Amino acid sequence: TTAFEVSAYQAEQVPQHQQMLNAAQYAERPVEDKIMTDLAVHQDPYLEQPQQPQQLSAQPPALPLTPAKGKKRGRPLKGEGKEKTEAEESAKKAKRTLDRFNGMSVEEVMARKLPDIITHNLDMLIIGINPGLLSAYKGRHYPNPGNHFWKCLFLSGLTDEQLNHLHDQTLPERYGIGFTNMVERTTPGSKDLSNKEIREGGHQLLEKLQMYRPLIAVFNGKCIYETFCKEIFGVKAKNLEFGLQPYKVPETETVCYLMPSSSPRCAYYPRAQDKVHFFLKLKELRDQMKGVVRTQEVQETNYTFDLTLAREDAKQLAIKEEQQDPGYEETCAHGSQTEPQEQFGVHPPTNMGI
Repeated sequence: TTAFEVSAYQAEQVPQHQQMLNAAQYAERPVEDKIMTDLAVHQDPYLEQPQQPQQLSAQPPALPLTPAKGKKRGRPLKGEGKEKTEAEESAKKAKRTLDRFNGMSVEEVMARKLPDIITHNLDMLIIGINPGLLSAYKGRHYPNPGNHFWKCLFLSGLTDEQLNHLHDQTLPERYGIGFTNMVERTTPGSKDLSNKEIREGGHQLLEKLQMYRPLIAVFNGKCIYETFCKEIFGVKAKNLEFGLQPYKVPETETVCYLMPSSSPRCAYYPRAQDKVHFFLKLKELRDQMKGVVRTQEVQETNYTFDLTLAREDAKQLAIKEEQQDPGYEETCAHGSQTEPQEQFGVHPPTNMGI
């Protein structure tokens, strides 16, 4: 072996020997040296660590449990919240109805009927169009506190004390006053009646009047008398006015008297004081037919009524007038406009100061 070959062999063995020594020294070095070595290495805090690529989730992000508070700006979309509002109003209306009728539904109240208060030898029979919900529920005539009937009855002197619907059963015996209706069926309003029902009710009313024969048939409202006049007398009264009418009930001596509806929604006379005049004239008619002689203690009063002045007074006193009930007028059937015929054997009575 030459010297050159030995030197080459030694040169190859030196790096391998050096690597083995370094590995042994590293294994024998204590852990503290490694920690100090790591601490001695300078690490830049601003160097960004490599980020792992994020995996997109197929599910949408979860919504917050409670919506964020705060009023949205801008005009709401058309129709937004309308359905909720209508549902809330319907629920409130249903609750008010249940409270009004003590838990009974409108259908249950409509199934009830209001019995007539009628007997023989009555001075007057008050005729309404049909029972309302409150009347059917209470089983009383004119129970609505806004109705002017009981107030006008007292103010005109037809009763000597202020009464209400709880006294309706006592009126035939005490004052000779009875109650009935053109149509027996209970409805929320008069607009719920058909013209056919009202026409048929006119013939049923005729049978009652012929059976009980009161002195005066008092029609509480123009609509029902127009229908009765057309169905029974075959004519439509022309220029119909309130007060005593020129027809008697066939086969009886019962006269017909027309007064404005006692409902506060009456368009002609919206206030109670506007209607007292017709109750006063009704009392005078009753006394005249019964031959009642006035005593000297009764002081004569020239009673005049001016509707225009009454309405002006109402405006000055800031009294709100009730609006007209369109459904009431719609129930009236319009017939022919012929004049009364003598074939019925009925002649207009003399003017009795009505």
